[in-house]
Amino acid sequence: MNYDEMAVILKALADPKRLKIIDLLTGGSLCACELLKHFDFTQPTLSHHMKILEKAGVVMVTKKGIWHHYQLTEDFIRQFLDSQMQLFGISKLSTDR
Repeated sequence: MNYDEMAVILKALADPKRLKIIDLLTGGSLCACELLKHFDFTQPTLSHHMKILEKAGVVMVTKKGIWHHYQLTEDFIRQFLDSQMQLFGISKLSTDR
């Protein structure tokens, strides 16, 4: 596990608004205009949050026309889950509890 990379990701996740953005993106790619409907802040503020998530490798952005569309990266999902399981000494997730 790369602790420096994980720290960057955890710092990016350590904001309630960014956690909500991630939650919204679990349903698939969304345009910035669609994300803004869920918040009481401006487009520049959303852009700031998205740059933090993008720099951490959590989201990727594609430009379609004038809009930016965001989605979670597969690498982030896989690496985050794997690293958390490794950190807590879990060899596999068990549903038998």
